[in-house]
Amino acid sequence: MSKGVLVDVTRCIGCRSCQVSCKSWNDLPAKLGTFSNNWDSPGKTSADTWTNVNYYVIEDGDNLKWRFVKRQCMHCNEPACESACFTHSFVKTKEGAVIYKPTELNKDYCVGCRYCMIACPFGIPGFQWDKAFPYVQKCRFCYDRMKEEGLEPACVTSCPTGALKFGDRKELLAEAWDRINKNPRYVKGVYGEKEYGGTSWLYISDVPFDKIGFRTEAFGKPVTQRSIPSLTWDVLKWTPYLFFGWGAILTIMRAYTKRHAEVHDESELYEPVDNK
Repeated sequence: MSKGVLVDVTRCIGCRSCQVSCKSWNDLPAKLGTFSNNWDSPGKTSADTWTNVNYYVIEDGDNLKWRFVKRQCMHCNEPACESACFTHSFVKTKEGAVIYKPTELNKDYCVGCRYCMIACPFGIPGFQWDKAFPYVQKCRFCYDRMKEEGLEPACVTSCPTGALKFGDRKELLAEAWDRINKNPRYVKGVYGEKEYGGTSWLYISDVPFDKIGFRTEAFGKPVTQRSIPSLTWDVLKWTPYLFFGWGAILTIMRAYTKRHAEVHDESELYEPVDNK
């Protein structure tokens, strides 16, 4: 059964223990400027920062609400990054994690084309701009802990308030809706349940999702509930027909123009000569 994490925004206090544990477990460098004494430190995910906590101030009448939101790879049910990768470096595991294909070459398949970065609807994958032989990197859902050691992701184990809960995705969805139905302060929706075909990371909140950095609209309409690969397939599936159909049309046009030219040449060859 696919795993997931339920994030309860109302319980996050912005301590950023998840950021530290992620860096520690994955042996990621804490570069100068990555952490500072600012609320928005670091500002976004990157090749060396796989999770970050953003803060938002929401006006609620005369009151202000501070909300902290952990962001990382959403590990889509049908990942766009996997679909866009022509070397098939990324793979969706049965456990729910989207990782580099586990082979002897590991991520050597990655050629740094960055198509996955363009395809991702959440803008998560990061490029190693400072490397001579760069890779694209992102959260791996602590697949090594989950698969090999039967442990929860490092960020989940370090959360002191229970804002993060790891488990089977279906069970987490049931718990999310149970919390929503029992407490009227929650927004009536689970972000990640259906957005872009559904994701392994699920969010519940007491403030609208568009107020805390989540994309809820695209081109003036609600974000699609279909996966990105299924949308592109609607177009790409016609490619063979267009290729052979256009080829057939061009062949017919070529044959017609060639025959027309031959008839024209023959008419000039046998044109009667005026002897007057």
